Amino acid sequence: MLVNERVYMKVLQFTIPVPHDKSVIADQFSLPYFYPYLHRHKETQITWIQQGEGTLIAGNNMHHFAPGDVFLLGANLPHLFKSNPEYFENETEDAISALSIFFNTEGILTALFDLPEMRGYKLFIQQHQQGFKIPADDAEYILTNMTSLRDASGADQLMQFMKLLKGLSGINQQLQPLSSYGNLPGITENEGIRIGNIYNYIIQNYAEAITLEDVAKAAFMTSESFCRYFKKHTGNTFITFLNEVRINEACKMLTGNKSDSIAAVAYRCGFKSITNFNRVFRSVTQSSPREYLENYNGKIN
Repeated sequence: MLVNERVYMKVLQFTIPVPHDKSVIADQFSLPYFYPYLHRHKETQITWIQQGEGTLIAGNNMHHFAPGDVFLLGANLPHLFKSNPEYFENETEDAISALSIFFNTEGILTALFDLPEMRGYKLFIQQHQQGFKIPADDAEYILTNMTSLRDASGADQLMQFMKLLKGLSGINQQLQPLSSYGNLPGITENEGIRIGNIYNYIIQNYAEAITLEDVAKAAFMTSESFCRYFKKHTGNTFITFLNEVRINEACKMLTGNKSDSIAAVAYRCGFKSITNFNRVFRSVTQSSPREYLENYNGKIN
């Protein structure tokens, strides 16, 4: 099960507290697990995962995260760093750690980003509202800037922030958005609760023979109404989301449990046919399970 049963997901609108003497926030923290609620805020967020593993839900997509990963999340992008279940079971005080940078281009920094010289940086942030993962080749430089920003104070911190922006906008590789649906309608808190409960049900039951009728019934909707509602508010069909949950789990099993065969992983993730598993795996990851595993092992080696 990907999501702990105690987690009650809903889209919460956060207000990041800004100290009177800072315009950029550097938050270094260690906790038993990441904050377990789907939320959003006006600030752009850059997070470096230093310790801990799990699944990032960003908008209407999900991604595995592990130590060393760095993500940029656009302003008001609903997101959740969901720790793996074992973190909730053990609750070790400092099991996870991360460094997050928060800044609002339309808040206290508006005047700065309105300068002609800052137009390129502002455009870069606007173009990546759906977020992205910093490529591994660029991560070291970004992490150095994030650390320097965290350790600086006063005007020096603002100078380090400028270097961070320069490093981000200087990435030459094509950046894949974390969320693939850019025109999601506004989600009220009540709708967020409902969608969160639907997500929870699917994620908790992905290994079973879950059907459209099952999840529609759990949402107290007809199958037809559920299909329209889910597509409108997430940009995904039920089957697409279910397959992404299953393949996300399969990727973690393939790379984390060396004793399981590909066929065993397929059946543990809810697939009744290895042929169907291979087809869906390729459609989600653009590679076969064996190619994915070989590529992962090659990077590790």
